[in-house]
Amino acid sequence: MPKARKSRGGGGEKSVGGMVALADQILQGDMVRVHSRVKTREKREENEDEYVDERLSRKILEQARIQQEELQTEYGLAPEVKKKPATFLGPDSQNADSDDEEWPALGEAGAVEEEESSCGTEVVVDPQDEEAIQMFMNKNPPMRRTLADIIMEKITEKQTEVGTVMSDVSGRPMPDLDPRVIEVYRGVNKVLSKYRSGKLPKAFKIIPALSNWEQVLYLTEPETWTAAAMYQATRIFSSNLKERMAQRFYNLVLLPRVRDDIAEYKKLNFHLYQALKKALFKPGAWFKGILIPLCESGTCTLREAIIIGSILTKCSIPVLHSSAAMLKLAEMEYNGANSIFLRLLLDKKYALPFRVLDALAGHFLSFRNEKRVLPVLWHQSLLTLAQRYKADLASEQKAALLELIKVQTHPPMSAEIRRELQNSESRDLETTMPVTMAIELCKDARSPPQLNPCFSAS
Repeated sequence: MPKARKSRGGGGEKSVGGMVALADQILQGDMVRVHSRVKTREKREENEDEYVDERLSRKILEQARIQQEELQTEYGLAPEVKKKPATFLGPDSQNADSDDEEWPALGEAGAVEEEESSCGTEVVVDPQDEEAIQMFMNKNPPMRRTLADIIMEKITEKQTEVGTVMSDVSGRPMPDLDPRVIEVYRGVNKVLSKYRSGKLPKAFKIIPALSNWEQVLYLTEPETWTAAAMYQATRIFSSNLKERMAQRFYNLVLLPRVRDDIAEYKKLNFHLYQALKKALFKPGAWFKGILIPLCESGTCTLREAIIIGSILTKCSIPVLHSSAAMLKLAEMEYNGANSIFLRLLLDKKYALPFRVLDALAGHFLSFRNEKRVLPVLWHQSLLTLAQRYKADLASEQKAALLELIKVQTHPPMSAEIRRELQNSESRDLETTMPVTMAIELCKDARSPPQLNPCFSAS
């Protein structure tokens, strides 16, 4: 029997009295209904022909490669890869042969590449810049004091003082630490000297809560800690110690370890670099425990200044702490590292108080009678001051700076400094300080005013 098409709408058999005949209903029930399978198959085939484009494929493969490298690194299967230096300070650069992850320093413009592409880079400095900075270093630097020296002095003084009192009163000597406590923290030292990752002993985590935390910390021998242990210790102490105590930890434990690592490997271990960044959780303690003592020592090398200065570039720092640090750097005796830190802080473009700007202007004017050849870093920091804060300097200060660059000249930079100072507006000194005081500040720039209560003697 031939197939009959099903009627749609009004195209089928006419009904009698509005009803379809019984024979027609039977015939329609026996027919096979035709579905639009061909159209669905065509749509499916069209969808199957659409491939992932080249750009998305490249991103997928890149993410897969990154995940594979992370898994290999986690299980210690990552092959040793020598990367090209991403930044350099001089005309040439060298590769490093260390297996540990390291952190590079700033480039010529003071910028740092991303962490993922910069680990393992050795900091190469220009010999001429390094020689120029060495001219301003302290020839007789003071002896560096470590935590062990401080603790031993305190223990000796306390034993003498309390032992004398106790012997006069009851004849008993001063009680020492419990032998069980000493044994526990000697064991903590064994853990920290081999620590790579994972949890730390609970006995170590409670050290910041102890009243004699320095003495207990000395038992763990911080100089033998691994770099990863130093990072974890910095996290704990920066979070749980008060600012004054955190400053002592930074100055006696973290800073000597960082300087020794840079001096030995010509670069800074990645974990120690992360520890310096984590220490900025308390910026006041960071400046007073790391940056200011480093500059006051008079022995800060160009490599150390570049590496530690890169943290100032990458991290966000409150304006009050940065202003106090710049004021202190401007007042202290000059060495080449001061210019690097001042330039990096000025490049953060803070809204500085006028007192800080006056101290900075006085700092540069104090070099009018300097007979030594100033390094390029000094001219760079002066140029940065002129570029960033030219509208905030007084006309008298600009005139004094223009006279200064006639004495201390650098052919390309002096012309740029002169252009910045001459083609800019000046602030009204009458609203901030008397004109006579500003003139005296420019004349007597060798003794800037003491305006730094944040850095009082601690």
